[in-house]
Amino acid sequence: MNTRKTALVTGAAQGVGFATAALLGQLGYRVLLMDLQSLEGTIARLRSRGCEAAGWSGDVSSETFVRDCAASSVEAYGALDVLVNNAGISLICAAEATSLEQWQQVMRVNLQGPFLMCRYFGASMLQRGSGSIVNVASIAGLAGIIHRSAYNASKHGLIGLTRTLAAEWGGRGVRVNAVCPGWIKTEMDQRDQQSGAYSDADIINRIPMARFARPED
Repeated sequence: MNTRKTALVTGAAQGVGFATAALLGQLGYRVLLMDLQSLEGTIARLRSRGCEAAGWSGDVSSETFVRDCAASSVEAYGALDVLVNNAGISLICAAEATSLEQWQQVMRVNLQGPFLMCRYFGASMLQRGSGSIVNVASIAGLAGIIHRSAYNASKHGLIGLTRTLAAEWGGRGVRVNAVCPGWIKTEMDQRDQQSGAYSDADIINRIPMARFARPED
């Protein structure tokens, strides 16, 4: 009988998501990946390192997609042991220039997605009475950062969701926590910098360690 524990990471094709999936694989977890991008190359990289890996390409904000993935995951592997809700998008735009469509898209990916993942994958954890969920929020969920009204609000909301689920599910064996990273040098940061909104120096000068974090951190 295969007793290997199973972890699922969203937004796993690159950046923090891939680094998290790789670490979990090194720790002996069966790693399931989810991303809007193709995952064939990512899965191959993990398998080349000796990790057991599989995954789905799709939109975490789609209820049908998440529900179907949860059903197939439970059928194949049983309840997850670990769920890492990492998928997210950014938007740098003045509040008065942010369209409703932009606002809703950020909310769908950054807040609706984690809710759906918790709802459908968390159900089997609750049924078993054990599991751990980690929601990747941001320092933007703890403070106000200009030109990020939608992103900040989504991360504040994710922290609120985390606190609520921790209160609801902790006594039933499922731990729910959030991590709030600072500035990390990822593909998303590189795209944001292309807008001209900030430079490396703007960030480094505010960080005690005088450098961006790395996904591996």
